[in-house]
Amino acid sequence: MAERKRIVIVGAGFGGVKLAKLFAKENVQVTIVDRNNFHLFQPLLYQVSTAVLATDEIAYPIRSFFRDRKNVDLCMARAEGVDKNRKVLLTDQGEIPYDYLVLAAGATTNFFGMKNVEAHSFGMKTLQEAIQIRNHVLHMFERANMCPHDAEAQKRMMTFVVVGGGPTGIEESGAISELIEVMKKEFHDLDFNGVHVKLIEAMDCVLPMVAPNLREYTVRVLQRKGVDVMLNTQVVDYDGNDLKLKDGTTIPTNTVIWAAGVKAVPFIATCGEADRAGRVIVNEKLQIGDSDSIFAIGDCANFQHGTERPLPTVAPVATQQAQVAYENIMRLIRGERELKDFHYKDLGSMATIGRGEAVVDKTSMNPQLTGFIAWCAWMFVHLLRLAGAHANFTVALKWTWNLFSGTRLGRIITNTKA
Repeated sequence: MAERKRIVIVGAGFGGVKLAKLFAKENVQVTIVDRNNFHLFQPLLYQVSTAVLATDEIAYPIRSFFRDRKNVDLCMARAEGVDKNRKVLLTDQGEIPYDYLVLAAGATTNFFGMKNVEAHSFGMKTLQEAIQIRNHVLHMFERANMCPHDAEAQKRMMTFVVVGGGPTGIEESGAISELIEVMKKEFHDLDFNGVHVKLIEAMDCVLPMVAPNLREYTVRVLQRKGVDVMLNTQVVDYDGNDLKLKDGTTIPTNTVIWAAGVKAVPFIATCGEADRAGRVIVNEKLQIGDSDSIFAIGDCANFQHGTERPLPTVAPVATQQAQVAYENIMRLIRGERELKDFHYKDLGSMATIGRGEAVVDKTSMNPQLTGFIAWCAWMFVHLLRLAGAHANFTVALKWTWNLFSGTRLGRIITNTKA
């Protein structure tokens, strides 16, 4: 064991787990550092927040991946910095020495410096946040049902605002509109004419990564579902009761879900030169600065070599970078100096708009798809990436049942006091 090189991986997202699986087959000692003991399938967080899926269907214990690999261990801790001179990772649970360090810490919500918005709105990056949104939205219906004579309070409770026109915002707003259709059947005395879902986007379009015709299709589908799509609209403040827009308009609401941007976790910016979003800048080999022992991949890395802008914060980028980081570290361990450059292969973009509706942008291999066929393609791709046979079976079953019945089995409020 003492002869093995020590590989420390910060983060157990798509890139971190992929990297650990590759190193697990080598004669090295791998330590995964994550503040949680589970790998989270973030693209499906919105389905937990809108009562489609349960938590165990999008989260998988990290140790279960490596039960047969004794050279892989988990340190449940929060990374706080790196001492490059001593080659140790600093965490809230102590120091962890490394020979090679890979930062794959993912990203967190970017509120763009708006403290009030950060304090009163909901992020969509963690399992805890998704559960909090689900509890809150369900609570809003229960509370609104109890105050039929207070029109102003009811209006705030029954107005749901999603900020951000990327995939997360599109998926969340579409899913909330469908959840409302379920609620209509169960709240017999609540006036649903006063229930509104609004999607706010600062740019002049949604889903900027797909073709214009797919953006227009997405807006039409959302509007058909009852979502008020507000483009060229910028949020400036929110106090928990009123959302203020740049043009002076105020939207009374108790629910603002923020899906407008991401940034790297704070400690990443201390590890090297960083961009405005706190992502550390890497070279073509995925190394940080002049260090040959520290790599960064995924959402916390800014890779811009031969591209117009940094690569997007999506799972395919992280997993492809994990492969190259693994190969380069193994070359260094073998004493080789010629390292491999990273070249991203774009697999296309997709987003689901709701039950049986999605868009898939074309790539060199796939045509442009919309509607049910696109939704089937989206479902297939996401099922492939889920961890464990249990999740594959139950999620496929729930999606199929939801398609035909619209049932939301997860409408359970779990934050009531004992």
